[in-house]
Amino acid sequence: MHPLRVGKSGSNKKAIFIDCGFHAREWVTPAFCQWFVKEAINSYGSDEEFTNLLDNLDFYILPVLNVDGYAYSWTNDRLWRKTRSLNKNQKCVGTDPNRNFDAAWCTGGASASPCSTVYCGSTPESENETKALGDFIRNNLSSIKGYLTIHSYSQMLLFPYSYTNLRAKDHNELNSLAKSAVEKLATLHGTVYTYGPGGKTIYISAGGSDDWAYDTGVKYSYTFELRDLGTYGFLLPESQIKDTCEETMLAVKHIAEHILNNA
Repeated sequence: MHPLRVGKSGSNKKAIFIDCGFHAREWVTPAFCQWFVKEAINSYGSDEEFTNLLDNLDFYILPVLNVDGYAYSWTNDRLWRKTRSLNKNQKCVGTDPNRNFDAAWCTGGASASPCSTVYCGSTPESENETKALGDFIRNNLSSIKGYLTIHSYSQMLLFPYSYTNLRAKDHNELNSLAKSAVEKLATLHGTVYTYGPGGKTIYISAGGSDDWAYDTGVKYSYTFELRDLGTYGFLLPESQIKDTCEETMLAVKHIAEHILNNA
């Protein structure tokens, strides 16, 4: 796995990891990761806030985690969700990468059936994609202070935990930051986001990357669920991509600023 490293050259910098394209059908998410890189390049030196972030933080950007699944959603099944790995002695293909991490693995909200869309895999990090992501974060844990995973849809900003209704030890800070981030997001186009811990805000789901990252030591771990609320769902029209990326950028920069000053 080779994420893009975006930021001014320097040593001993704090870092934020941002990934997109976990679930194949969530096409607006790779668009955001690419948008982020474009804006970083074009805004450096002219946007004071963004320049300060890039001077003092590194951003690791992974535009598409689930590459094979994403390609399959373009060529065969637009609503494909999982990876495309072969499951031993099974007719069904793929694992849900966001149920494949060692965070209460294969319990609530995940399935041990390979034919399920939320199949947890044969073991934690059984997928090449999830193992590569896990290895990268573990190998860079001393610098990575934030983990943002970009999904769609539902207009939500979620934080740990999703595998339990128990509060994370940093709940108050994570909740306060989520609140201010969604308020910042809404200032551009008036888009309203719900925020809160995943298990109570959307549903219980074990094995997610944000819970795993948090339990591994990345305090500021968030999941974005981008537009919309269900009118188009995964089939978000091209006409909404720009607005979605612009408003999401405001929230991401807000979170990054907090990490820079507090991590």
